[in-house]
Amino acid sequence: MSVAVVTGSSRGLGRALAGELAAGGWDLVLSARGAEPLERAAAALRATGSRVTAVAGDVSSAAHRAELVAAARALGGVDLLVNNAGVLGAEPLLPLAEHPLVGLREAFEVNVVAPLGLVQEALPLLRAATAGAVLNISSDAAVVAYGTWGAYGATKAAGDLMSAVLAVEEPGLRVWWADPGSMRTRMMAAAGPGEDLAGLPAPEEVAPVLLRLVAERLPSGRYTAEGLAGAEGPVAAGVRP
Repeated sequence: MSVAVVTGSSRGLGRALAGELAAGGWDLVLSARGAEPLERAAAALRATGSRVTAVAGDVSSAAHRAELVAAARALGGVDLLVNNAGVLGAEPLLPLAEHPLVGLREAFEVNVVAPLGLVQEALPLLRAATAGAVLNISSDAAVVAYGTWGAYGATKAAGDLMSAVLAVEEPGLRVWWADPGSMRTRMMAAAGPGEDLAGLPAPEEVAPVLLRLVAERLPSGRYTAEGLAGAEGPVAAGVRP
């Protein structure tokens, strides 16, 4: 069985990605801050027959990251690391002139520092895997200047560059940084309360599109869900091993 570590997996896109992986026969290590919703998600996924370990905690904690990798090692290793957990930095989002710096620091800690820390922790197991891969969840805010999205977008832009460098430094791995697009999620609702999200896709619609990266082992690079859904071949905009 292949083993995936998925952060931020009690709800939203992380939960949807975990569900798709479990349906495909993957064993999972799940992470989220809330123990009860995480265990509910894990229990549902165990019904697919997959082995699922739920480890509640904050990805900004080095001890938690070590616990996640230890749990994966107990299942056989790490074949795929999905860095999905993230925070906005302010809810609702604010212009840069008003954005609290404490929130900006938290966003960089969770969205940039923690994913790199987890990669570093898991790297020996990823290198040892037959087809080790890292999937970092990005955003169109990383490349487009949207008002009020500056702080969050800065963290995602940093994550994109970090992913690109990792792909160069670790040519034996696949490294994907993927923009899922706007979705009907709790995070999106928190970003702009009162906005109508009815026309946006649910995470369950986006997850199988993103996991085309894993199923087809597409080249390392930056992808969008829109591009993956509409392209017949590789649509990477970035480095290739």
